[in-house]
Amino acid sequence: MKNKTQKLTSCIWYSTQAEEAVNYYISLFKDGEITSLTKYGEGEHGKPGTVRTISFKLFGQEFLAINGGDYFKLSEAFSIIIACDTQEEIDLYWDKLSEGGEKQMCGWVKDKFGLSWQITTPIISNVATKCSPEIFGELVKDILKMKKIDISVLSKYEKYYNS
Repeated sequence: MKNKTQKLTSCIWYSTQAEEAVNYYISLFKDGEITSLTKYGEGEHGKPGTVRTISFKLFGQEFLAINGGDYFKLSEAFSIIIACDTQEEIDLYWDKLSEGGEKQMCGWVKDKFGLSWQITTPIISNVATKCSPEIFGELVKDILKMKKIDISVLSKYEKYYNS
């Protein structure tokens, strides 16, 4: 039987902190794991012996982190979405990922390495796909009043997609 290869993998560019960032992420997520690591050799772009790339998994999703230098910077143009089922899960990821970073609006945080995360709940996507534009508009107004997502406020919308 063939091994299934993930067809798409996100590559996250760091200046020099890829290994530190990945170790932080895998400590935060229960099933996080490093799957491979390469180091720079003599005559290459980076300092010999330092991490070039590090492959890792979070919730079974593969990512690649690269120490590529200061050519590119992380921005909100790329983010990772975490769909949380409980307020406790939202609180955990919100608190941990914003440590040393930046708490933003509508469930977004930027971690201490500059990577953006959207800490959200399936309530939002369920309402978006199963309700009228008017109901979704009400939900958006509620979300725009929040920094960290508050499931207790959004729970009033569950009736629209659980019926």
